[in-house]
Amino acid sequence: MKKYEITDEAHPEHPNLYRIRALRDIEPHGVKAGDLGGYINSEANLSQYGDCWVGDDAIVLGDASVLLDARVYGTSEVRGHAKVYGNAQVKGSAIVCEHATVTGNATVTDYAVVCGHAHICGHAHVSGNMRVTAVHES
Repeated sequence: MKKYEITDEAHPEHPNLYRIRALRDIEPHGVKAGDLGGYINSEANLSQYGDCWVGDDAIVLGDASVLLDARVYGTSEVRGHAKVYGNAQVKGSAIVCEHATVTGNATVTDYAVVCGHAHICGHAHVSGNMRVTAVHES
């Protein structure tokens, strides 16, 4: 059974993003069936499995994905090829982009930006106006 559906409500600034609606309760995040969530491009951005969720006015676009039990909410953005998974949270007005990953019980919040090939994991907390960037070494 699907966890959410994509509605026809387009994002006011990104017309290729559409709001989601929960089709079942997602108890760990307090989401009830029928609740509206954030905005995504396609089902490739948010897994139908686990308890992951995009809420509020958050957006997930491009090839970015939210998986397992992760949560993206507030006015945060996950874009590019970024991945948020495990029990990770991206909230506030945070941005996770490019090839960055946020996993485990990590939190990215406020106006923090995680980009490049950065990997935030474990119980790490990135907040404020912090910017974390890692370059890929070949």
